[in-house]
Amino acid sequence: MVGASPFMNVTRYKCSVLVVDDDPAILAVLAAQLGGDFDVTTACTAVQARAILTQRSVDIVLSDLQLPDETGLFLLDWVRRTAPRTARVLITGTARMQDAVDAINHSQVHRLVLKPWRSEDLLQTLRAISRALLLERSHEHLLDELRKLNLELEQRVQTRTQELEHALGKLQQANEILEKMAATDPLTGLANRRAIDEAARKEIQRRGRMPGPLAVVWIDADHFGRVNKEFSQIAGDQVLVWLAGVLQASIRTTDSLGRVGGEEFLVLAPGTDLVGAEALAERLRVHVQAAHTVYDGQLIRMTISLGVAVAEAGVPVTYEQLRDVSARALKEAKSDGRNRAVIRLITSSAPPAPEQQVTV
Repeated sequence: MVGASPFMNVTRYKCSVLVVDDDPAILAVLAAQLGGDFDVTTACTAVQARAILTQRSVDIVLSDLQLPDETGLFLLDWVRRTAPRTARVLITGTARMQDAVDAINHSQVHRLVLKPWRSEDLLQTLRAISRALLLERSHEHLLDELRKLNLELEQRVQTRTQELEHALGKLQQANEILEKMAATDPLTGLANRRAIDEAARKEIQRRGRMPGPLAVVWIDADHFGRVNKEFSQIAGDQVLVWLAGVLQASIRTTDSLGRVGGEEFLVLAPGTDLVGAEALAERLRVHVQAAHTVYDGQLIRMTISLGVAVAEAGVPVTYEQLRDVSARALKEAKSDGRNRAVIRLITSSAPPAPEQQVTV
C-alpha cells in the first residue's frame, strides 16, 4: 500500500487493487479471480473510483477503457497526477494502436490488458506489478512494457501499410526510449558501465578543448557478499538500490554516477581538483556509513571503500589512466581495512602516470 514501508515481507502482504468497470458482471468476475491474491475494491464509475482514492491509498488501479462518465485513460491520468506511486492498469476490449499509444504516452499506465483475458494471465500480471511496487522495481517493469510496445508497433507497420508513416513515427519514438533504457542499469536506475564509460570519454574530449580538473571515484560496497549470504538475493538487490540512492543524493548535479559491476559504482566529477575530490570522497563515505535500510524488519548498514584518481587542470590524461589509477587506489583502500578512501593525484600524462597519494 502507498505509504507503507517498501521493505515489508512480500509473502505476508496483500496489495490493494481497485477495479473500475461499468459492468457488474465483469466486476464480480474480476473480484473473484483476484480476491485470493489481492485486497479487492470495486467501482462502477470514475466518480466512485475518485472518491475511494481520495479516502484511502490503493496500490493498483485496474480500469476499463470505456466508463459511463469518462474514459479509463482520463481516470488513470488523474491517478498518475494525484497518486503517482499507485500502479495503473488499463483493460479494454479494443485493440486499436492509438489506445495503446495514448495509454502509454499520455496516461503512463503500467499495463494494458485486452478482453477477453485469461484468469491466470491477469493474476500473473498483477502479481508482477505487486512485487515491483513492494521491491521498488518499477524500472524493469517499464522497460518490459516499452519493449512490448516496440514489438506491437513493428507488427502494425507490417500489417497496416496504409498507416506506414504514422506507425514508423511511433516506432522511432519507442526506439529512442529503448536506446536510452539500454544505457541504464535495470536494477538501480543508474547509468550502466557502457553509459558511464561513454560519458567519461566525452568529458575527456571536452576537457581537451576547455582544460580543467577532473576526478574519477571508484566505489565498492564493503562485505556485500554477507548480505546475500545472511539474508537473500532479494535483500542484496534491495541494498544495491538503496545504496545507489544514497550515492546519487551525495553528488553534485554536474557529476555522473553509474553502476559498473555487481556492487561497484563509479562517479565522474568534472571540475573537481584534489581538495574537491577529498571532500567528495569523504561525503560519499560518511553518508553511506550514517544511513541504513531495512529488510524483513532487520536493519542493514553498509560501508564503502573508495579509490579516487584526480587530474588537475593542465595535466593531459586519458580515461583509461583515470580508471586504472582509481581501481588501484580502491584495491589499496580495501586492503587497508575498508571504509576509507585512497586518493591519487596524477601529475603527468607520461605512461605510466606518476601519482601522489592521499588517504582519507
